[in-house]
Amino acid sequence: MEPPKNGQLDFPFYEALYKDLHQNPGLSLQEVYASTKVSENLNRLNESLPADSKFDIHEGIGGYGIAAVLKNGPGPKVLLRADMDALPVQEKTGLPYASTKREVDRSDGIEKPLMHACGHDMHITCLLAASDTLVHRLCEWSGTLILIFQPNEERGAGAQAMVDGGLYSKIPEPDVVLGQHVMPRKAGTVTVRTGTQMAAADSFKITLFGRGGHGSMPHNCIDPVLLGANVVTRLHQVVGREIDPSEPAVLTVGSLQSGDTENVISEYAIIRANVRSQSPQNRERILAAMTRIVKGECQASGCTKDPLIEGTTRFPMTVNDAGATAKVKASFSKTFGEKFEPERPAMNASEDVSILATSVGKPSCFWFFGGTDRERYDRAEKDGRTAEDIPVNHSSYFAPVIQPTLKTGAEALCSGAMTFFGKGKQAAEC
Repeated sequence: MEPPKNGQLDFPFYEALYKDLHQNPGLSLQEVYASTKVSENLNRLNESLPADSKFDIHEGIGGYGIAAVLKNGPGPKVLLRADMDALPVQEKTGLPYASTKREVDRSDGIEKPLMHACGHDMHITCLLAASDTLVHRLCEWSGTLILIFQPNEERGAGAQAMVDGGLYSKIPEPDVVLGQHVMPRKAGTVTVRTGTQMAAADSFKITLFGRGGHGSMPHNCIDPVLLGANVVTRLHQVVGREIDPSEPAVLTVGSLQSGDTENVISEYAIIRANVRSQSPQNRERILAAMTRIVKGECQASGCTKDPLIEGTTRFPMTVNDAGATAKVKASFSKTFGEKFEPERPAMNASEDVSILATSVGKPSCFWFFGGTDRERYDRAEKDGRTAEDIPVNHSSYFAPVIQPTLKTGAEALCSGAMTFFGKGKQAAEC
């Protein structure tokens, strides 16, 4: 790929970069290719900057995380964040730039197919394109631009790892943290809401201990398969029977594993469950119910060993600061007009971006932008088939249309940043 020329933002360059990133995904904690491309492009941007005003680039924070700081006079410090990791999903989009990559997941040693099934490749590209734009508009703003390219978002640990890895000893603390996520909504649209934007998420590995034996002698055993089935049935009733129906929450059992053959009653079963909640009260209520049910079913089955309930990942709620979000809404309304959709309902999906703000007591604002072909979305919506016809994040068919998605994402980041920066020089001085 040839870089943009004459200091102008070259969208074909960034479209090619997006395709390159899409074809070369990396699993969580293995984002080698993406971080290399980010470094290359930040260094390219530095070539267009004066000697006394370049990005200060820090690599290897919390894994493959990268932070870059550009000081452009006095004013607010604005942090823009993109995540970089992909998922162990086999791509089925049929795109000419589809991923065919396989990689050994270092967390379990198993080789897996992988793809950018959540749009993080689009996030990287949008942030680099936005940075390019802001670099060539230095005369229009004053302040400090902070870029964060974060690893390991999918496992909910990347933001905290960067903080724990000394992020804020290397860069200044921001005055505001901004981020975004591409979603299966109409391309070209942007939405942001005040308050809770995304749910908290807690994942668990639950081990149930039975007593193994011959399949013909169940009376001599404690069958963990039957025990596990009862636990799963009861867990899936928690939200429907113990949580106010007007309050969004989800408890999903994604895996129940026990035994290796049909004529052996195994010794244990493993359940993997995920809880989504949009209030601390409901979170505690669901977790307490889960613990009560697991222990109660084990007692009812006569288990002689207590179950083991282990937390595996945890995402905080994403809560948009009222003051910061009001400013972003005003800017987006001017930038996107009728394509800006304020105050859509909160989602039960989860993010860890807010840790970059809460760890230093700063406000944050996180928004969504659409990535689905507009005609396709309109047709599906008209037919009442958005659930069937529009691939969602984490689907093997999820692939944002490159434009206008890329342009919208870059514009949103620029608009958000410019909302908080101080005014630059007069136009005549630029």
